[in-house]
Amino acid sequence: MKKTLLALLLGSALVLGACGGKEKVKEEGTAGTETVKIDAEKIAQANCISCHGETLEGRGNFPNISKIGATLSKDEILDVVKNGKGNMPKINISSDEAEAVAKWLSEKK
Repeated sequence: MKKTLLALLLGSALVLGACGGKEKVKEEGTAGTETVKIDAEKIAQANCISCHGETLEGRGNFPNISKIGATLSKDEILDVVKNGKGNMPKINISSDEAEAVAKWLSEKK
């Protein structure tokens, strides 16, 4: 009995531990549909600040992208994120995350 209970608790802990990561929220205007909320700023901070600086102001040979939306469209930014450009390599994130980051950066004007 104790072994069964311990196995059940351990299994539950593993299953619950594997869950999480992205926050699920109900999308407004749709009945019962769930979407994953992606924090584009957090993804950009994790992937961009090492080269572009903490406020995306540019650093060394890396350009200032704090107002990149004034010169590039969302689709152009998305292309750079997905495929890289010049010395910038492509960013290894999911398509949904890339879309969110491109949208977020395109609003920086």
